[in-house]
Amino acid sequence: MAYELPPLPYDYNALEPTIDEQTMRIHHDKHHQAYVDNLNKAVEGTEFDGRPLEQLLGALEEIAGDKQAPIGNNGGGHANHTLFWEIMAPGGSSEPTGALADAISGLWGGADELKAAINDNGVKRFGSGWSWLVWDGTGLAVYSTANQDSPLMQGDVPLLGVDVWEHAYYLKYQNRRPDYLSAWWDVVNWDEVGKRYEEARAQ
Repeated sequence: MAYELPPLPYDYNALEPTIDEQTMRIHHDKHHQAYVDNLNKAVEGTEFDGRPLEQLLGALEEIAGDKQAPIGNNGGGHANHTLFWEIMAPGGSSEPTGALADAISGLWGGADELKAAINDNGVKRFGSGWSWLVWDGTGLAVYSTANQDSPLMQGDVPLLGVDVWEHAYYLKYQNRRPDYLSAWWDVVNWDEVGKRYEEARAQ
């Protein structure tokens, strides 16, 4: 079964003024679609065709050399963007709650400190990549990855990820990545992040 581009769970203009409609259209319909199309081409006719995305990215070392890079790059792009759309929502949900809030407080002191850590990783990511909050099997962790590398590739469960490729913000923020990262928290859907956290802990 071919991989498919998931529809946005809201309108293209729903995240304005944080993320503008034109950026959302290009980001979702062009960039994400390209990752899906190229992933399907890369796996066509191989034993990995139709494998669930999490399993595919978790088994990259099993893939022959000439297929590993295109499957990793495009599979990571597909997985990362699918999560990105789902952990945002119009108006966001202002703060983490429940068990997630408790875990964040225990590790960082509170949500503001966590945001600062994720923003710092995003600002310092040279070139293109992502800044993450993950479940690493024992607890929460933050780090960044280059290009379209996914936490799934190292066995971690991504809970929240912010895209710091220029195509995610350049039309509105130009070269001001710190401004984009600061504004992005206004549309984070902490309810969805909390749900992912509970599911990861239960595995």
